[in-house]
Amino acid sequence: MSDRASGIEPYVVQDPIYGAVNVGSLEWQLLSSRPLQRLRGIKQLGLVDCVYPGACHTRFEHSVGTMHMAGKMASHLGLPSDDVRRIRIAGLLHDLGHSAFSHAVEGVLERNPDFQPKLAGKRASRHEAFTREILLSHPFDNRALSGVEEAFGDIESFFREISEIISGGRLPLGQVISGDLDADRIDFLLRDSHHCGVSLGLVDVDQILQSLSLRHNRVVLAGQSDYRAEMSQTAAESILIARAHHYNALVHHPRVQSARAMLLSALESSLKSLKLEEARETVSLFFYEFTDLELLDFIRKRGDPRAVQLLERIKYGCEYPLAARFGHRLLPPGTRIALSTISRSGSMKKLFEDGLGKKHQALVDISTGSGVPRSMRTEEDGFLYDESALAAGLVKSLTRQVTISFFSDSRVEVSLDEVRDQAYRLLSFVREERYLPIDGLLLLFYSIHNLLCETFSERILVPRIRNITWLYRTVARLNQEDGLQGLYDYPFHSDYGFPYSERLFEDIQILVATGMVYQDLRHYEKDGKWLQRYEYMLTSEGLRYAGQVSESYAAEAGVLQRFLELERKVIPYDLVSLLLRRYMSP
Repeated sequence: MSDRASGIEPYVVQDPIYGAVNVGSLEWQLLSSRPLQRLRGIKQLGLVDCVYPGACHTRFEHSVGTMHMAGKMASHLGLPSDDVRRIRIAGLLHDLGHSAFSHAVEGVLERNPDFQPKLAGKRASRHEAFTREILLSHPFDNRALSGVEEAFGDIESFFREISEIISGGRLPLGQVISGDLDADRIDFLLRDSHHCGVSLGLVDVDQILQSLSLRHNRVVLAGQSDYRAEMSQTAAESILIARAHHYNALVHHPRVQSARAMLLSALESSLKSLKLEEARETVSLFFYEFTDLELLDFIRKRGDPRAVQLLERIKYGCEYPLAARFGHRLLPPGTRIALSTISRSGSMKKLFEDGLGKKHQALVDISTGSGVPRSMRTEEDGFLYDESALAAGLVKSLTRQVTISFFSDSRVEVSLDEVRDQAYRLLSFVREERYLPIDGLLLLFYSIHNLLCETFSERILVPRIRNITWLYRTVARLNQEDGLQGLYDYPFHSDYGFPYSERLFEDIQILVATGMVYQDLRHYEKDGKWLQRYEYMLTSEGLRYAGQVSESYAAEAGVLQRFLELERKVIPYDLVSLLLRRYMSP
């Protein structure tokens, strides 16, 4: 079959990872368009090149690679040729809405909600929202739009469909672009490692492709209790290992964090020099028009002397040195969960970092891990993190990455007590204004403990929940209870036959990783097979911290207690006998 007969025109891009990448006629027209060409001026890793000089590859290069990898995955899965073409185009366009310097601008918007432009009537701070807006307005030239119409029919419907695929919809197409094992992730792990000169996590593309299969219109890990299942699990684990190492070696390197904090500070002060509406319009340009160089030029023109000085220091490799750092091994569980909660709200993060930063004349940065796998399934309708102890450990490793760093030319004397007290005060203040769902989850564990716990002599019987699906169903119900609505504001779906929330799963993992909840591995037999599951109980540190949290939710705690008393007979739990002095000791 000729290239033309197969739908691939003789356009070729020479890629440093894959070699010669064939590009179809429509793909070439989109590739040559202004929105795609802008990505040539946006580095994939932002400021990582201050440590790894080779990390100058761009979002444009990554977009071509994601298109290629998405096509390989779709073809391996045996999807129809038109769907393969759609997935390739979705891979090509998936980063259109990235701003200059990628995630640095998103950090500014998360910290300063007033700067967030409105898209479709809603405030936007993430590149995904801008990508969707660009696709729905499809500002491509007439040749590209004519090509879309000729190949797929209605232009509006096509770009709306591509937007849905990029957002993870239109299963299984969306999983190829946005999933736990997707083309985007595979390409950036391969590409970032290549350009940075690190090989901390190996990614075997052929093995990963062989590990994937389709079941119930979803991408799953292939194999059923056989060698193929074991190899599929191994391939998935390799991606998680590579991702964990990617964050530790590249994103969380102290010099990279310092440069990122300096850029964020310079950009934030530059935007504050504008009137609010002008600032929002400028932010939109960051996502639609600006390249990295244009964003730096904006800071030079609109920033105050300190902002310009910060820019000069970044330019000449004079980042602020690391003056103090507390990683998860140094942070007590209570401080760890407090910082983890703060880091997930941009405005809270800003208050915390600025408060300590002004006091110690330093730039302060809270960094956390991300990219926790939450929904990868197997052919046997299990979850990867249930089937694989290594995957469960890697989920915990990614989740527990909580670090607070101080960057300054001067010596910084800061204690853990000061960090803890500042975090506790801020959370107490925020709880008066709004609900924090992870608090609600911790309150549920606390209420179960108080309801079912028994003590006698020198021992304590601690309840251990033995069915995580009960937690999912219960939290879904609690959000409908009068007096609790909003405290359990988790999005659920029923794609797996029971209420499931990826965000709730992630919060459970955060409670485990920060030492609030103990996760126990249990084996059980079902239909002649031995499976494993995870069971949960409150730790002594979690008991103390939850007791403090409950003081902010006295009314809600009462509603929750009455609900659980009615449910007591159907709560799936065991009682674990422990020495009271050991359980309650710090």
